[in-house]
Amino acid sequence: MAAQKKRKRDLIDRAALQARIEAACTDMPAAGDRRRIVLEQLRSAIEAGRTMVQTRFEAVEIDGNAAKGELAFLFDQIIRVAHDAALREYPAANPTAGDRMAVVAVGGYGRGELAPFSDIDLLFLFPWKQTAHGEQIVEYILYMLWDLGLKIGHATRSIEDCTRLAKADLTIRTALLEARYLWGDQNLYLELRKTFRDQVMSRAAMDFVKGKLGERDRRHEKMGDSRYYVEPNIKDGKGGLRDLQTLYWIAKFAYEVDSVPDLVARGVLTKAEARNFSKDQNFLWSVRFHLHYLSGRPEERLTFDVQTSISKRMGYADRAGASDVERFMKHYYIVAKDVGDLTRIFCAAIEAENMSKPIIRLPRLRKARDLMGFDIDRDRLTVADEGQFERDPAAMIRLFFVAHNEGLDIHPRALRLVTQNLKRIDKSVREDPDANRMFVEMASSIDAPELALTRMNEAGVFGRFLRDFGRVVGQTQ
Repeated sequence: MAAQKKRKRDLIDRAALQARIEAACTDMPAAGDRRRIVLEQLRSAIEAGRTMVQTRFEAVEIDGNAAKGELAFLFDQIIRVAHDAALREYPAANPTAGDRMAVVAVGGYGRGELAPFSDIDLLFLFPWKQTAHGEQIVEYILYMLWDLGLKIGHATRSIEDCTRLAKADLTIRTALLEARYLWGDQNLYLELRKTFRDQVMSRAAMDFVKGKLGERDRRHEKMGDSRYYVEPNIKDGKGGLRDLQTLYWIAKFAYEVDSVPDLVARGVLTKAEARNFSKDQNFLWSVRFHLHYLSGRPEERLTFDVQTSISKRMGYADRAGASDVERFMKHYYIVAKDVGDLTRIFCAAIEAENMSKPIIRLPRLRKARDLMGFDIDRDRLTVADEGQFERDPAAMIRLFFVAHNEGLDIHPRALRLVTQNLKRIDKSVREDPDANRMFVEMASSIDAPELALTRMNEAGVFGRFLRDFGRVVGQTQ
């Protein structure tokens, strides 16, 4: 912890920066001269901090998860210094309760995440209507940040405004869900959190979950509903960072937790699943940082011209039968598939807790007959008990066979158990006559065999059962 604090102070020392500004402004009677000094000092601090983060990241001293946090910390300090400079320039002679103000980070910045060219989203929070003094403070801060060349998204609202708009608008609700105190009146921020929790988050969690998943589906449709584009969008594409963030929003709203480890304590994720979440997030953020640094702009598409460079920067090397860039892209596609697995896990957990109707459902094509040892849960095929695949690993093949024959969707709970038991698909399962018969029948069926095989591939079963196929999952040329 001490080493981490020292590293952040090396990045930017706010107290020392404040002292330099105050010393330089002491004998400056003109407001324009004082503002110029503040601007120069902040610009110098930003350049030094950004350079240090990039140097550390490219030297592999920090990874994507750490880099996004360090950039957020850098700009936290910059905004705090700008706020204090505004108060020195416009002191309140007779401050009233209405002059109270808090600066709050929202959106991705509220999560404490910034990419090299990310927007910085701020909320200037007042108890009631903005006062003339408050307007002076906000304008000083915003013009200072704009003159520093930063892309700022901002809103000036009262607590009542925030809750009213959050109830009506999913985007605003999501942004406020991640609200993080930066500076100013902390009690005002805490009042916002309590009001938001009582008046907005107390509503049915399933409404928010369905809204976010619907938003995700529309984004996938717009971007192209596949994880396997040869030039994927790592932020908004299927299996990208936005999908992981959607899971974070769902967790935060439905379970009122602030971190992934909290989900383990709540029993939503296993420790292994939480590790996968963290690894996937770190990989995607690392790719995003490399992409921004290479392109020099907020580029989110992993185009052919940068794939080779990023693969080398991330330490991938040529191996027999696969070049460095092929191995890198295969890793990307596997991560994108993992994100889909995590989505199913969240949906299953939330449905179980809320006893809701299915979030995502395929229609039944015919009345179910012989379910071969499985059960039906709200029109979806599921396991008879938690230990079914442990006792009978070949049942994982049978699960997809029955679902295909009966026109049933598979319950997320069953798919989660498949993921947890994939290693049980071994030589004995691959040589099992019934398992092979069912697989051949699915593959040669005239009734949408591609759907059955796609489901098996998404769950990881296809590659475990047919090992030659497993070696080429996610493979590019």
